[in-house]
Amino acid sequence: MMTRTQLSFEREMLRDARRRADGLGVSLAEYVRRLVAADLEGDEPSADPSAIFNLGRSRTSNIAGQRGSMISRAYRGQGQ
Repeated sequence: MMTRTQLSFEREMLRDARRRADGLGVSLAEYVRRLVAADLEGDEPSADPSAIFNLGRSRTSNIAGQRGSMISRAYRGQGQ
């Protein structure tokens, strides 16, 4: 059984959400239900934030040239 509720959005966010729902071919309500369901089913992020903050500690790293891949690896939990 569904329960009706009321949500408040900033005007721009609501506009963008409606566009996304239209693009998916679903109602705004269904779009929001899917987002909530995905969030409730999802696991907590497993990345350790310190892996990103510690990227600059190595004196041999080329942070400027490799920052994208380094941050990606750190977020995926693969460290340096």
